[in-house]
Amino acid sequence: MRSIRLTLVVGTLAVALALPVSAQSPAQSQPQPAAAPASPAQPETTPAGKSTAEYRISRGDKLRVEVYKDEYLSQSLQVRPDGRITLPLAGDLAAAGLTPIELRDRITAALKEFVANPVVTVIVVEVVEPVVYVMGEVNQPGSVPMRGPMTVLQALAVAGGFKEFANPRGIRILRRSADNSKVETIPFNYRTAVKNGTSVFLQEGDTVVVP
Repeated sequence: MRSIRLTLVVGTLAVALALPVSAQSPAQSQPQPAAAPASPAQPETTPAGKSTAEYRISRGDKLRVEVYKDEYLSQSLQVRPDGRITLPLAGDLAAAGLTPIELRDRITAALKEFVANPVVTVIVVEVVEPVVYVMGEVNQPGSVPMRGPMTVLQALAVAGGFKEFANPRGIRILRRSADNSKVETIPFNYRTAVKNGTSVFLQEGDTVVVP
């Protein structure tokens, strides 16, 4: 009888000691990883993949201008070589160099004289790769695509370098203003740029003239 009681006591003690260990689940024993932060929303882009917040309209770009509930004023059009577009009632407007939002605001302001509270949307349907032009005493004159920031030295290299009687000290950069009303002439000395390791960054539509 005494041995039976001792067996029961020992068995009960073993169960009591085992309970805390067996009751603890593996999930509770491991620290929970922190939740990954939500990825930020991606900005809207143009067909060329550029952010609409940064993209500036170029000459040759194809646009869709929507005026809410007005099929006559809604137009599909292309930015002319002079950087302007023409819309009914609004007339000629500068477009090149503006963001779609800036152009929308200009069109809205122009239409307010004729339409009560116009609601305008500007969509860049198709973009044209920006170019600069190199002419004069170079081996391959013509247009040079701008695939990112480009300096005068890089444009000259793409144009094949100078011909035999070129004057690299008298290079001129012709740059049109945003509204196409005037042309700025920027002198450029190739020898000085190479010696000092400096150059000038070009803008879309610039013309580099090598005498």
